[in-house]
Amino acid sequence: MSELTLRKYEKPYQTDKREIVKKICLSLGLLQPGDNRDIIVDIFSVLIDSKKDKKELNLEEIKKLVSESRAKSNLETKGMADSNIRRQLKRLRDLMLVEKNNNDYRISEFDSISNIFEEKIEKFFLPSIVSRIKEYLNEVEK
Repeated sequence: MSELTLRKYEKPYQTDKREIVKKICLSLGLLQPGDNRDIIVDIFSVLIDSKKDKKELNLEEIKKLVSESRAKSNLETKGMADSNIRRQLKRLRDLMLVEKNNNDYRISEFDSISNIFEEKIEKFFLPSIVSRIKEYLNEVEK
């Protein structure tokens, strides 16, 4: 089973990077509106930042950088257990935004997020879901 949730928000007028990454996570269904457990925002943001230097990060590095980021933003450090960080990384991997190489993580092929969205979600993931829905729609009409 594949699942994709997409939401449309207002144009990105915010200048705060964390808020922009949060809107991306909300738009892609990685975060639910009103959810205060938003550690995935910081994980994704840390990986986006590491992309600039083409640096892969292991779990401990991600955890350290996320902790620093949340402290800088005066946010709680709930959700910092290794198991939860791995679960959030898996969710990012399931959407093909992040890839795992040995025990290190990075934005897929250090590519731009917009290109990853276009190539892997818009052109690959979404059409297969739409196609399957159409199969069910046609089947119900028989």
